[in-house]
Amino acid sequence: MVDSIYIESAVASQARTQDIARRYPKATLIEIERYGEVFNSHSQNFRIQKQNPSLILAAKQNKKVMPTPAQYETGGGAHYYFSHMLNCVYDCRYCFLQGMLRSASYLVFVNYDDFLDEIREIAEQHKDEAKPTWFFSGYDCDSLAYEPVTGFAEHFVPAFKDIPNAVLELRTKSTQVRSLLKQTAQDNVVVAYSLSPKRVAQEVELGAPSLAKRIEALAKLQEHGWRIGLRFDPIIWHQDYLADYAEMIEGVFSQLDAERIDSLTIGGFRLPKGFYKTMHKLHPDHWLFSAGLSEQEGMVTYSSEIESQVLTSVGELCEPHISVDKIFAYSSFEEPAL
Repeated sequence: MVDSIYIESAVASQARTQDIARRYPKATLIEIERYGEVFNSHSQNFRIQKQNPSLILAAKQNKKVMPTPAQYETGGGAHYYFSHMLNCVYDCRYCFLQGMLRSASYLVFVNYDDFLDEIREIAEQHKDEAKPTWFFSGYDCDSLAYEPVTGFAEHFVPAFKDIPNAVLELRTKSTQVRSLLKQTAQDNVVVAYSLSPKRVAQEVELGAPSLAKRIEALAKLQEHGWRIGLRFDPIIWHQDYLADYAEMIEGVFSQLDAERIDSLTIGGFRLPKGFYKTMHKLHPDHWLFSAGLSEQEGMVTYSSEIESQVLTSVGELCEPHISVDKIFAYSSFEEPAL
């Protein structure tokens, strides 16, 4: 439940701002000049705020769409990401946002059309390339988890119909897929689910839907005609990890049509050193922040031996089910494998 909504004065009269605010009739509305006054202020405690986050409605200024690191790709052409929202309704222990942001409040940028204008401009720059340009959503938030409030997918998905050389990827763990099931599936939209074994999901992906519920949502989307992606990222190394991932992979491919899966990515646990230190202070006794980790050039990751073992073994579990050219492994130490 949201008790307080901070609204930038510049967006207070916008229809989307008012629609979102009406969803919380008991919330206190507080007008501000710039979201940074609240979101970036010092002396905030992420863990305390996470128990009852506020909502901030603002306009994203300056650059809105950024290029992704070169190695993170899924077979397309140029790759970019954008964030209509910062922070997430879930509370995954490995989430880098805990280390990057001071605030746990939900910051929603309501100027959707400004994002789309920039996306169109970038797509136009790549119009003569053989492969489409990919735009990823869901790295600084979950693309669909807050959908009933923000209407993000409901607005952005139809807009991509008019950008034929672009692909929108929605990264999510959410079962909030009603807006997608109401729409006709589009060839240039991929709904990509982050998946973890049952035990891992229960222990470190707090508040997120169970593995079974995510697979159920994937099956509904696939049946409706949507392109889907599987994201085993991060893979959490632990005792019996191989058995846990084997069980998950068998369950996934027993319920989904592998021929119609767009891509599958595999990645290890990795954090910038500064983020790791902040997160470790928030959860000093959690096994996740000690098991097999080491520092390498400013990044905290599994050791190269553990990561190589993890990426290879999970990749080999997937290979009997899906074409190898659809599998992309993200290594912290070398170029993409597989």
